[in-house]
Amino acid sequence: MQRETQSLDELFAQVEPKTHGQIIWLGITGSWRKTNEEIERTVRESVREIYDRGAGIVSGGALSVDFFATDEALLLDPTATRIKIFLPVTLERYAAHYRKRAQEGIITSAQAEALIGQLEEVKKRNQFALVENTVNISVDPTTYFERNTEVVNASDALLGFQVNESEGAGDTVNKAIIQRKPVFVRRYNIS
Repeated sequence: MQRETQSLDELFAQVEPKTHGQIIWLGITGSWRKTNEEIERTVRESVREIYDRGAGIVSGGALSVDFFATDEALLLDPTATRIKIFLPVTLERYAAHYRKRAQEGIITSAQAEALIGQLEEVKKRNQFALVENTVNISVDPTTYFERNTEVVNASDALLGFQVNESEGAGDTVNKAIIQRKPVFVRRYNIS
């Protein structure tokens, strides 16, 4: 089994020789339930470093880590040519799901609308940057985990921000390791 790398530099060192000058795609995975300023700052710094190296990001279009990464990428990449976001369903169904979660009190309405607006902006800037799953009907653990597989499949390496052993981030990391892709994970504990 492949081991995790110890830094973003080491991650790039493992990927760069294999891409032969093509764009490197780094998957970004992370926990959405809990975050803090340190995680947001580190995600944003990492995305800036990824872009400084000429690489692009792949994410799952969720709250927190995915949102921070996409937000920073949009600042650096106005045409969204180095952004790929995989959704578990269509954007329309995803938006309805997040609005429902806000009504249930799981997230705030502001969080739901900010995420929906961000995804709409990505699609507006580059229709190919947002990959909608037109087969799945519901947003549930199965379709989220399928989406994680798509993120890994589209990535040359994976950068994780895992809070409290988050199951979704752990699933994505494990899939990347199984595919023998370089992985660097920053782990956090937040009570």
